[in-house]
Amino acid sequence: MDARLDLFATETAGKAFKHFMGVGRTLKGSSLPAATQELVALRVSQINGCAVCIDMHAKDALAAGESSVRLHLVAAWREATVFTEAERAALELAEQGTRIGDGAGGVDDALWARVAEHYDQEQLAALVMLVSFMNTVNRLNIITRQPCAGDYVAGQFH
Repeated sequence: MDARLDLFATETAGKAFKHFMGVGRTLKGSSLPAATQELVALRVSQINGCAVCIDMHAKDALAAGESSVRLHLVAAWREATVFTEAERAALELAEQGTRIGDGAGGVDDALWARVAEHYDQEQLAALVMLVSFMNTVNRLNIITRQPCAGDYVAGQFH
């Protein structure tokens, strides 16, 4: 499969994409735990069906020391016992924040209260930005049919 558009080849998309990557670097440097970031990025990408991002975040998480068991269970996190309460709250926020078009009504107040029990304001901001960022990047990759799923090497974009 060939990409429909090279996001770096046009002036407008190239400039915008560089800013997106800057957002990603800023989020990586936030106080939100790195493991939580990778789990959330992976879950959002699974929901959206973005193979490029699933490949990237699974490999980056493994390279950072995440267990393969936890990565395999992200899609079924509700039934899994390997996630902390904080991670479970973040994964649910990722799902509710991603499925807004499914008639789910967005993030409900009860979930927001649970997430706020585990993360400070800085981490909450990073978490909300991460969910939004991943949804944007997933859509860019899916719309343009980026073909590199399976070819990613851990750390390639860092």
